[in-house]
Amino acid sequence: MRSPEQPLQQRRKLVKVVTVGFSLLLVPLILLLLTTVLPAQAATPKHYTELTFPPLPELKVPPYERFQLANGMVVYLMEDHELPLVGGTAIIRTGDRLEPTAQVGLADLTATVMRTGGTAAQSGDDLNRFLERRAASVEAGMGDSSGSAGFSGLTEDLETVFGLFAEVIRNPAFPESKLNLAKTQQRGAIARRNDTPGSIAGREFGKLLYGSTSPYARTVEYATLDSIARDDLVRFHQQYFSPKNTMLGIVGDFNPAKMRSLIEAKFGDWKPIAVEKSTIPSASQANQGGVFLVDQPQLTQSSVQIGHLGGQLNSPDYAALSVMNGVLNGFGGRLFNQVRSRQGLAYTVYAAWRPNYDYPGTFIAGGQTRSDATVPFIQSVLAEIDKIRTQPITTTELAYAKDTVLNSFIFNFQDPGQTLARLLRYEYFGYPKDFIFQYRQGVEATTVADVQRVAQTYLKPEKLVTLVVGSSAQIQPPLSSLSADTKVTAIDVAIPPPKKG
Repeated sequence: MRSPEQPLQQRRKLVKVVTVGFSLLLVPLILLLLTTVLPAQAATPKHYTELTFPPLPELKVPPYERFQLANGMVVYLMEDHELPLVGGTAIIRTGDRLEPTAQVGLADLTATVMRTGGTAAQSGDDLNRFLERRAASVEAGMGDSSGSAGFSGLTEDLETVFGLFAEVIRNPAFPESKLNLAKTQQRGAIARRNDTPGSIAGREFGKLLYGSTSPYARTVEYATLDSIARDDLVRFHQQYFSPKNTMLGIVGDFNPAKMRSLIEAKFGDWKPIAVEKSTIPSASQANQGGVFLVDQPQLTQSSVQIGHLGGQLNSPDYAALSVMNGVLNGFGGRLFNQVRSRQGLAYTVYAAWRPNYDYPGTFIAGGQTRSDATVPFIQSVLAEIDKIRTQPITTTELAYAKDTVLNSFIFNFQDPGQTLARLLRYEYFGYPKDFIFQYRQGVEATTVADVQRVAQTYLKPEKLVTLVVGSSAQIQPPLSSLSADTKVTAIDVAIPPPKKG
């Protein structure tokens, strides 16, 4: 007969055996963990200021071919066989700034209906369906200083897509129905243009700097749209769309000899017309300082812009001004650190030195803040502008700003298409081919003294215009408290109604 204690003893022996076995398994597991974890724990994480990075890659322009057709059209070809794709851009010497004052919107309508209206051989709707089936595109657009057209598609569809692209540029149909549709869309945009404070601020600040009638700031109105007819689009196209006014750049997977033959076939017989050389409209600052308010009672925060006219990209000080801008702007910049982080006066804050190619650009600082912080926000931004003029920056700030500028600049040349677009634009505006290298070398050579010199030379406190879009009732203290002699000028943004009938 078994003793009642035997099961208990057996269980104890079993537990002992399991425990010993588990221990034998656990020991090598712990040793394995120690060998993998301890080295990682031993490495002390570095502070971000101690991190080192390899130097930026050398900026290289890929090989390209430039030639000119007998009719004066300039062509750039740049091969890129990474993918079976081809794309191209045409720049046309025209722009919004050349349209008549009474017909603001004409240039944009011309570009829009060139594409949506199709050609004499193929309607815009048929063109859309054809391109969609081939994952291709043909587009047209208009800027203030140039017009453009572009195409993209698979290499196997190149001849067909390029032919459609050439027809859109050379022989647009401008059907009345598509013009009416485009004008309706423009009227809708006019009706909605006061919907957001940012849109109001950008539009009205441009008028304050350049003047409300300047070709660089004027706006489309119902009246100017009503004065535009189909014949005006045809006339504008005939006046500016000419081979002598056109530069074409093509990049992608193509055979250069075949591509050149295709260009000759589609554009070689495009007859040049006598084109009067257009005079570039001048620009000068309309308001020499002043404080302006667009009263929007429904708002609980203010959109602020402070600035004056700036310069051009071909300024010998452009590189140093970019570094100065890097000290003021962005994460880690003075405005972000001081106005937003330390003082808590802004949701967003920025500064931007924005030069243009052939007419003065702008310097703009600003941001968004709550209504009761509007005056302190403006004062703080002005203080930082004054500080960078009167006190040298630190060597740490200089190094940070230069790194920021150079690191962002390199991303403008990530693929051959971006580089080709730069080359086209430089020739279009008469800039040297090595402008990109000059700029980079200028940034690298910028010193602390250079930054203070350009800040003192180009930042003009007496010319700073201040615009606020916000609620006058909620901006407390009021804008008039900015200084003893501050006069606040109200701006009326009411939209002139369309003509009846």
